[in-house]
This record gives sequence, C-alpha cells and structure tokens, in this order.
Amino acid sequence: MKNRKLFGLQLFAEAVAGKKIVYLYRILSTEKDHDATALAFTTENERTKSKDADSTVTKDGTVRTPGAAEGEITASSLLKKGDTFIDELEAALDNDEKMEIWEVNLAEPQASSSNKFKAKYFQGYLTELDQTSNAEDNVELSLTFGLEGKGASGYATVTEEQQEVAAYVFADTQKTGA
Repeated sequence: MKNRKLFGLQLFAEAVAGKKIVYLYRILSTEKDHDATALAFTTENERTKSKDADSTVTKDGTVRTPGAAEGEITASSLLKKGDTFIDELEAALDNDEKMEIWEVNLAEPQASSSNKFKAKYFQGYLTELDQTSNAEDNVELSLTFGLEGKGASGYATVTEEQQEVAAYVFADTQKTGA
C-alpha cells in the first residue's frame, strides 16, 4: 500500500477554531476579590508580537541587532446592555491601572482537570478604548492592551460560567430544576 499524504480538508481536522481561543481580563488591583472576566459578545481578538532591529553596514555585510519585543492584544466586541465591566476597564485606562490578561485555548484541556486549559498569562495596560456607534449597527468596542514582558505559559482555570460568557457550552437534555 502506498504512503498517503493529507490533502485539502484533511489538514483542517486538527485546526483550532477561532472561537476556542478566549481572553479573560482582570484589573490587577482586584485580584483578591474578583475572578477574571471575559468580554461579552466578543467578535475578534488578536495578539501580536513585534521586534525592531537595527542594521549596521559593515565591510563583511549587514549586521542586525534585535531590539526588545513588544506585544499587544486587541479585542473587538459588541456593547452589552448594562455591562459594568466596560466602565471598570475605562476607569483602569484613565487611572493607569495594570491589567492581567489570559489567552486560553479551550481546545486543549489539561488531561488531569476538567476546567483547566492551555493558556498564556500577560500583564500590561489598556492603552486604547474605541467605541463606535452608527445608526444601522450595534455599538462596537475596540480595546488595545500593551503587554509587558514575554508572558508565561501554563494552564488556567476557566469556570463553566466564564465559558458561557465566552461561548455556548454543551447543555444536557435532562431537566435542571428540582
């Protein structure tokens, strides 16, 4: 039998769906009293890392010297009626309060736990909050977080309630009340 290669859609069987990557946020000063929170109605997230490099021309060719890496996380969401977390985030921006941000991959649970998932942890500051409202669409929020350092990898606890805010979770067919 010939060796078979994967083609077309077979390659996507292992791809992670975008909705499986969720972000949780917390104002660092509230860590003793508050769990991390997901933004309601998130439409898109992005994490970027970039590094400038200086070039020096020498007789033997160009030598590149890398600078420090800079990271940024952006989030877009629709404004949820009565959402007080957005007010807290705006106050954190105004008061230069440090934030904690978790990037969690719900497609990769920890083998020994039902509510721990592969994650990256960051600290940084909310550097931009943009609210767009036009006559024909819902109010949209765009947030930008400037990250400090490289972040740390590990496993983060994501409760069922946090998962519900981020996306639907499976519900059984059995009645839930008494």
